[in-house]
Amino acid sequence: MIRKLFRGAAIFLCGLLGLAVLLLAIAYGRLEWQKQQVYRVPVAPLQIPGDSAILARGAHLAAIKGCAECHGEDGGGKIMLDDPALGLLVGSNLTRGRGGLPAAYTTTDWVRALKHGLRQDGRPLLLMPSQETSQLSAEDMAALIAYYNALPAVDREQPPMAIGPVLRLLSLAGQVPLFPAQQIDHERPLLASVAVQVGPAYGEYLAISCSGCHGTSMKGMDAPAPGLPARPDISRSGKPGRWTQEQFIETLRTGQTPDGRQLKQEDMPWQMTARYTDEELQSLYLYLMSI
Repeated sequence: MIRKLFRGAAIFLCGLLGLAVLLLAIAYGRLEWQKQQVYRVPVAPLQIPGDSAILARGAHLAAIKGCAECHGEDGGGKIMLDDPALGLLVGSNLTRGRGGLPAAYTTTDWVRALKHGLRQDGRPLLLMPSQETSQLSAEDMAALIAYYNALPAVDREQPPMAIGPVLRLLSLAGQVPLFPAQQIDHERPLLASVAVQVGPAYGEYLAISCSGCHGTSMKGMDAPAPGLPARPDISRSGKPGRWTQEQFIETLRTGQTPDGRQLKQEDMPWQMTARYTDEELQSLYLYLMSI
């Protein structure tokens, strides 16, 4: 009897192990196949001015869009995560220094990356939040490109990105979109410009940067994996709906909520939202309270 129990347990464990190996093989093969897909999309021309006002706007956009979170304050790139299970996640060097963008990298290539989430050769970029940058106005996209083009060259060579087994499985399960190019409407033209004035319309434009965690409805999302926090509802039906505008702004500036909780930077990038202007935070609040 005991021998049969051990034999049954061994068969069950072997079955589980075989299933795990099969899933990993599928996840690995699917990711490698997706990496090699080539997108043929029309890339709209974009004029890049270089005046001081445009460069200042580009610097501000880089700050409030979280570009430095991946690419560093100097644009020279950095290692974001080095974990055996999740992988080696690397933000590329966006300057013209050693290890950075090639000399032949053009405005068209910038637009292909920001609007379409694609490399120079049309293959999809990994973990580049192009589903958000694709919704920038043409004016703001030009300002962001102008800013990065003007950065001093940084000599910093980065190792290649390597996606670990857990991240591959999460991608297979549809929990982590590794290739945002798959989510983008490549035919949608860029907005020419957005009126920068306090109000819910401008807040809706700014809230695009919140959609990656809180969903396009701002009503929150399930935890992407066990052990990770769920993404809260930040509309008027969530906790922010009970805050005044002043409390909302204070929370996004300091990371401290009205009830005294200190938000973790890894859960809520308040050090980024702290760089929003008062007018931007007011607009964001007005939009979130309207939905």
